[in-house]
Amino acid sequence: MDTEKRAEEFQQRIDAGEKIEPKDWMPERYRKQLIRMMSQHAHSEVVGMLPEGNWIERAPSLKRKLVLLAKVQDEAGHGLYIYSAAETLGISRKEMVEQYIYGDAKYSSIFNYPTLTYADICAIGWLVDGAAIVNQTMLARSSYGPYSRSMVRICKEESFHKKQGYEMIARMANGTEEQQKMAQDSVNRWWWPSLMMFGPHDSDSPNSAELIKWQVKLKTNDELRQHFVDRTVMEAKAIGLEIPDPDLKYNEETGHWDFGELPWDEFWNVIKGNGIMNKERIKTRKKAYEDGAWVREAATECARKKKLGEEKAS
Repeated sequence: MDTEKRAEEFQQRIDAGEKIEPKDWMPERYRKQLIRMMSQHAHSEVVGMLPEGNWIERAPSLKRKLVLLAKVQDEAGHGLYIYSAAETLGISRKEMVEQYIYGDAKYSSIFNYPTLTYADICAIGWLVDGAAIVNQTMLARSSYGPYSRSMVRICKEESFHKKQGYEMIARMANGTEEQQKMAQDSVNRWWWPSLMMFGPHDSDSPNSAELIKWQVKLKTNDELRQHFVDRTVMEAKAIGLEIPDPDLKYNEETGHWDFGELPWDEFWNVIKGNGIMNKERIKTRKKAYEDGAWVREAATECARKKKLGEEKAS
């Protein structure tokens, strides 16, 4: 069967809602787009441990330390799930990791902002994990089976993280005057970066149309962003926090909240590697990767000897 005919049948399977599995035929472009998207997602989960890990020892109580430690551990697991799913496409984890540590592979722009106070940890849980769950519940219905299935547990844990963050920011918003100011300040700084997590406008995205066609993504960047705004505005009102957007208003005709234009110059600047924490994040991950080389080598050698022993025994 020629490639064109196979591509037609592949698209028919997609349109029928079938899952694509690793051994199924797929267009090379589909495979490459998945690798790009899944590896970027996995990198984001791992790099996302850094801004929160910075506050584990400084969280205000033993309970909050344990909560944050567990959350950071969850994020590590999410990265491993997605790396494993991506490996079914014929790329090694080593290659993916080195693409962003030594190359130009991307991770979410949100993690290139600093966490200045403990209130930032609360805001990240509410806003950043809130944005993540909006996006990831759609990915749980992705056309690629391993990616879709990896999202099932991840979505459950991310949903819990979001609820946890909202509970923490609500406590601060109803705490002392100083705590209230810290909570509002963190929302002021994290609101726009959280909206930028969904990516550029659909008209400016080189990948959205193709990913939608193949049902890797089920909704566009702008649709997901709007859903997040509609939900989060009401949550902010419920706990007395203000969204830092003078253009925010409810649109009776559409039934949605209209909001101001995002600071896209800042977004593209961070994407290009010029964010506040870009260099620090890569430096930290590079050091951890290089310092851990002996562990990977030892594990590989151990597995090799075990396999050799099993072959001799058989």
